[in-house]
Amino acid sequence: MTENPQSMFSDGAAYERLMGRWSKKAGEQFLDWLAAGKGLSWLDVGCGNGAFTEEIVSRCAPASVSGIDPSEGQIAYARTRPGTRMAEFHVGDSQALPFSDGSYDAATMALVIAFVPDPAKGVAELARVLRPGGTAAAYMWDLPAMGVPLGPIYKALRDMDMPGPQPPSAEFSRREAMEALWRGAGLDEVETTVIRVPVSFDNFEDFWQSNTLPAGPHAKFVHAMPEAAREELRRRLKDSLPTAADGRIAYESVANAVTGRKRR
Repeated sequence: MTENPQSMFSDGAAYERLMGRWSKKAGEQFLDWLAAGKGLSWLDVGCGNGAFTEEIVSRCAPASVSGIDPSEGQIAYARTRPGTRMAEFHVGDSQALPFSDGSYDAATMALVIAFVPDPAKGVAELARVLRPGGTAAAYMWDLPAMGVPLGPIYKALRDMDMPGPQPPSAEFSRREAMEALWRGAGLDEVETTVIRVPVSFDNFEDFWQSNTLPAGPHAKFVHAMPEAAREELRRRLKDSLPTAADGRIAYESVANAVTGRKRR
């Protein structure tokens, strides 16, 4: 896939329904696991529509927070969130952060690493902008294992021999790959964990409408499918999704997380 992430996720409101609510649950677990101290300066790289930035503000009592993302549309949405009023937002590139060396106590990538064309360069930038002893951390849906909330659609498309687009660095969402990136960047005290997020929808139409909003690569791929193929996808999903007697759909998504410290 060669599409620019800026064009993949440009509608903050649509992304909120597609992924934001599940991202919030994953982000809560991630921050609980990090257990960072209060009064730190934070950088949220690939902040998107500000969902995770808002979690940093509400859960970590930061001294300051900066968010950066390549999408002007996402940044515009992030600035409207009541919970991000203390944050500063910038449009920019994760592989060339516009910040000085040693500017932050904590730098994170929330559901971003798989979209960075050169993940090693992105992690090196995280480390560069940290103060000695600062924390670099990330989490990402386990894409090779179809752990993303869109996993049922991934699987159905694969079974139709119509595999949808994948982020350029999907393999780096694996737990061992993330650990290797952090160690390769010279970070110490590297640890990893698995985050499990319950995903649920009121009924099939809720699932379908939520997951086919044109706010990401798979949703755009589904919109562009011939009508017959799209109906076949709907049928396969109806047949395969775990559905309760009242029509409710529930399953689990899985993300991998990693953290490390910059040498003092």
